[in-house]
Amino acid sequence: MTTPAEIANRCAKVRRLAQGGASTRQIAAQLGVSKDTVRRDLVRPGAPPQTPAERRAARVAQSEAAVRQAGDAVQAVAAAQPAYTIADDATAQRWCAELRAAGEELLAHAARFADYYPSATA
Repeated sequence: MTTPAEIANRCAKVRRLAQGGASTRQIAAQLGVSKDTVRRDLVRPGAPPQTPAERRAARVAQSEAAVRQAGDAVQAVAAAQPAYTIADDATAQRWCAELRAAGEELLAHAARFADYYPSATA
């Protein structure tokens, strides 16, 4: 008999896989359960959207929020003007390194986006 903890653990795995875009069939095969079990787990409260269109809409909303947060973060850094803040050398070096790393990561994402949507980013 399956314990409540095992069920909760399986539901969490099902949700993670579904959020990653896996189909019901793929999830069932990976976890060694039936498609009906996967469907039941997805219907439980807090489960991710089930249909491909619902999953796409959820991913679009998630991406929209992330891009908005990135823009807000850039504005917050600009308003704080860390380059003009008196700080010790170690702090200044850390801030510079963190800003450069974040900038490089954002540029890499922008480049991947431009590769995937060349007509939208020309």
